[in-house]
Amino acid sequence: MKKEITFTLNGFETHVEVEPHEKLLDVLRDKLGVKSPKYGCGRGECGACTVLLNGKSVRSCIIYAIEVEGLEIETLEGIERDGLTDLQKSFLEHNSFQCGFCAPGIIVTTTELLRNNPHPDKNEVKEVLSGHLCRCTGYNIVVDAIMDVSKDKVGGKI
Repeated sequence: MKKEITFTLNGFETHVEVEPHEKLLDVLRDKLGVKSPKYGCGRGECGACTVLLNGKSVRSCIIYAIEVEGLEIETLEGIERDGLTDLQKSFLEHNSFQCGFCAPGIIVTTTELLRNNPHPDKNEVKEVLSGHLCRCTGYNIVVDAIMDVSKDKVGGKI
């Protein structure tokens, strides 16, 4: 029994029919063509499917799509709608990602962090990253990129 839901996706009102059992990740990827959230573990443990739900990082693989009725979803596509952010540029300058599978989730989560706390300390950055699995980087270059952009941020886009 399908139900049409309406929510804001990356700044645009979105309508889509969903089944009660469909996960947000599947609806975003398969019905709406949003490809940045990735299917990793399907249990909310790896962080690859992270999106912002009303400004908070959540794992889209464990949220039912029907639950986002009337809410706001922001994905990497929405974050970079006006071009690469300073955070993304810092990740590129530091060559922070190798395969890139984890990159969208890490960028989404650290965008939330920097929006709420433009100057986190290293421990706060590591705490936020603790919910993301990356098999390539060892995390040090990711932390360095975040710290570099946070110390230089006074305004502008994160």
